[in-house]
Amino acid sequence: MFRKPRKINQYRRKGKNLIATNKIKPEQWNISDAETKEALKVKGYDVKQIKKIRLLKHQVCISYWDAKGNICSSFFSYRIFARWQEEAQKLIYTCQTLKEWAKLNYVMKYEFAYYLGLTHYTNQPKRVLRYLVFSEASDNPDLFRHLRSLDAKHG
Repeated sequence: MFRKPRKINQYRRKGKNLIATNKIKPEQWNISDAETKEALKVKGYDVKQIKKIRLLKHQVCISYWDAKGNICSSFFSYRIFARWQEEAQKLIYTCQTLKEWAKLNYVMKYEFAYYLGLTHYTNQPKRVLRYLVFSEASDNPDLFRHLRSLDAKHG
């Protein structure tokens, strides 16, 4: 007579990513064929030519011809594009207070834990952003200085 309540998946991700928090809006990007081809090649795909790019809210659908002339189509995360990393760096650079940085850190922990496989950083709040920034900030002196100043102000 009584039904059991629906069991909720305990492994469900808690938190939001950069798209869900509207910090990055990749569906508005104008991604070129060359940029797409480069991203797919970095991921290990043998791309001859891009046929179609369809931008969706959380992913991109890409159709392309491979080196053998076959038409291939699949859904990919926006995280395969170099622009994703650039946008994340801009977000870090625009943080003016420690509170903003902490909020961004929370979202970045989610990104690292579920998309980059860096789960060993999720329990160390400041290190998540430091990993992203200091691994890439060496190429961007302004970003490096900005983060060091935030870090120095707030410990």
